Amino acid sequence: MLLFDAASEHPCAGGLDLHLVTDRVMGGLSEGRLKLEQVAGRPALRMTGDVRLDNDGGFIQMAGELPSSARSARGLRLEVFGNDEVYGCHLRTEDLTRPWQSYRRSFQAPAKWHRIELDYQDFEAYRTDRPFRRAALRRMGLIGVGRAFRADLAIAGIELLLD
Repeated sequence: MLLFDAASEHPCAGGLDLHLVTDRVMGGLSEGRLKLEQVAGRPALRMTGDVRLDNDGGFIQMAGELPSSARSARGLRLEVFGNDEVYGCHLRTEDLTRPWQSYRRSFQAPAKWHRIELDYQDFEAYRTDRPFRRAALRRMGLIGVGRAFRADLAIAGIELLLD
């Protein structure tokens, strides 16, 4: 089941509306941009920007609330194009109360279109001791984080991996 399809007239019709969030919400100085555009011959949602560590910052991300259908899946499949950097997929559940808590999985975004599968069971808890409960899944973010670098990540599609 498609959650996001950049080639569609209504890319977010599957229930995942992604928007840009940067560390500026907490005083950081990272800058980013999120735009639908053609990337290597395909329509995509492209996040570009500079991740900076100044003022205790260090991230830019495209994030959104997941539809309840994500709770019945075993994971996510992404169609990505990048700049050979490592990015993260961060998941949040209703069980997490602090903004820095999440369940995380990193992935490489090569400079060619590539499909990656991220099983929920492979995500690691970050700054929480609460176990991941997919029945409480509510939000996802694709993020450049933790080091100063030029981010360039494009997403053509996001779909659910069904059991």
